[in-house]
Formats: sequence, structure tokens, C-alpha cells
Amino acid sequence: MLNDAINLKTKQQLALLGCVVVSVISIVLGLLFGSVENAAGTLIVELRLPRVLTAFSIGALLATTGNLLQIYTRNPLAEPSVLGISSGASVGALLALIFGFTVWVGAWIGAIIVLILLLRLAGGFSASSDRLLLAGVMLGTACGALISLILTLTPESVLPGILHWLMGDLQGATEWGGASVFLLFSALLIALFWWYSGSIGLLPLGWDKVKSLGIDVGRLRLIIIGGSSLAVAVCVSIAGTIGFVGLVVPHAIRLFFPRSLASNQSWMIPACALVGGTLLVLADLISRTILAPSELPVGVITAAIGVPVFLYLLGRQQDWRGR
Repeated sequence: MLNDAINLKTKQQLALLGCVVVSVISIVLGLLFGSVENAAGTLIVELRLPRVLTAFSIGALLATTGNLLQIYTRNPLAEPSVLGISSGASVGALLALIFGFTVWVGAWIGAIIVLILLLRLAGGFSASSDRLLLAGVMLGTACGALISLILTLTPESVLPGILHWLMGDLQGATEWGGASVFLLFSALLIALFWWYSGSIGLLPLGWDKVKSLGIDVGRLRLIIIGGSSLAVAVCVSIAGTIGFVGLVVPHAIRLFFPRSLASNQSWMIPACALVGGTLLVLADLISRTILAPSELPVGVITAAIGVPVFLYLLGRQQDWRGR
């Protein structure tokens, strides 16, 4: 028994080390390649490095949030963009821009409102997968209609920039100050989730079982809902709507790593952060180089990856119910 525990811990450490190595490689590639060939050191340090670090932070937060929502809702299709949370944050951010208050605060308010409505419409997060997914799609559609209305009333001079931002855009993430603060914020929030990983790992047993074990259910709900909505809000306020990272990454980890690792949230949370950051750095690299010197919105790249995965998982949803 002791040897099995030691072997499992060794596997966890080696797997995380592998994720770290892949993350470092992706960051190096993001720095070396882009729309400008043979870039000078000044360009790499002052422009590319802040953008790459911001992309890594956003990918880490979105992947971690997707994993938490899938565990919390017991729905393999749960993800901020699929459930309409990202759209709600976009509405809040746009209204904040129009009325002149802090963008991330507006995005957070929008994300929380959508989460509350989702909870009410689906009959709680313990509702069936179909009902939760339908409520999320409906709320996302409603938020999309509000975004269209806001864009209709927006002056044409700023419309192209807003449209590019809504599709997921990292072009503005080139300032060291903002990148450093956001990287610290991401690390602290992911560390908070990891601190509660033991309680989060018990959620598949049901809320009654979790409560019977002496865990403060109210605090755990607040951390997951409040933290997830805050993470999505800050990501949206910086780079717009980048979808499907939170859907693809947790399932990719569960597919390529043993169940003994993927079922352990103290390992799963940092793994999602590392792999999610890697995915978005590489997606951003593709968006900068595929049509160089022009750039594609990075949200287009993640959607091209995520939509087929979503359809595949939707087709296997019956299999998930039986697990």
C-alpha cells in the first residue's frame, strides 16, 4: 500500500514536470516566432514577452475554470463560453466601456448575473446535463442579442476594434505592468483553487455527502462560483471572448493521463493551468503567423479546435451519464 502511494506521487510529480517542460517550450516558441521574422531582442522582451505571459495566464485561468465547472455541475460539456458566462462578461464589459467605469468590474457583474440566472433556470447545478446545457445556450443567445444591440448603437469609428476584441484578441496585451499584475492575479487565484482541491475532489459524491464530512459547503460554493466568474471576467476584459479552452483542456488531460492522476484535483488543477496556458500560447502563435503580417483573432483558432471536440463530447453524452 505504501509503495502504491509512493508510485502514485512519483507519477504525479513526473507528469507535472512534463507539463512544465511543454509549457516552457511553448513560451520559447511564442517568443521566437511571430509576424516579424528575425525579431530584435528589444521587440521580444518589450512586446512579445508580455503578450505571451498574458496568453499563458488567460489560458491557465480558462482551463482551470472549465475543469471546476465540469466538476461542480457534473456536466462534461460545462465551460464558460458554452454556459453563456463569457457572453455575460462581454455584455458587462461593453456596458462598462459605454458608461465609463472599470471594465473588469462590469465584466464580473455580467458573469455573476449569468451564473445566478443559470442556477435559477436549470433548477440548481445538480440539474440534468440537458437542462443545464439548454439554459446556458439560451442565456448565451440572449447575451449575444444584447451585444448586437450595443454594437448597433456604437459609433462606427470604434466598431472594428470592438468586434476584433469580441472574437478574442491579444493585440493589446503588450504592456509589462498589466502582464505582471495579471500573472500574479492568475497565480493567486489558481493557488486558492488548489488549496481547496481536496474538498473540490469530493463534489462528485454529492453535496449531502460533502456536507456530512464537515466541509463548509457555502464557502466552497462561493469560492467556485465567485472565483470562476472573476477569472472569466478578468480574461474577457483583457482579451474578449476566447472560447473552448476550458472544454478542451480538461478532457485532453483525462484522455492522455491515467485516471488515478486525472481524478486527483490537487494534481488536476495545476495540470489544467499548465496545459491551458500552453494551448493558448500556441493558439496565439498560430494567429500571429498564419496570415502574417496580419493577425487572426485568437478566439477563431480556439473555436476551430473546440467546436469539433464539443460535438464529439455531445455525441458521447449518454456514455458520461452512465459513469
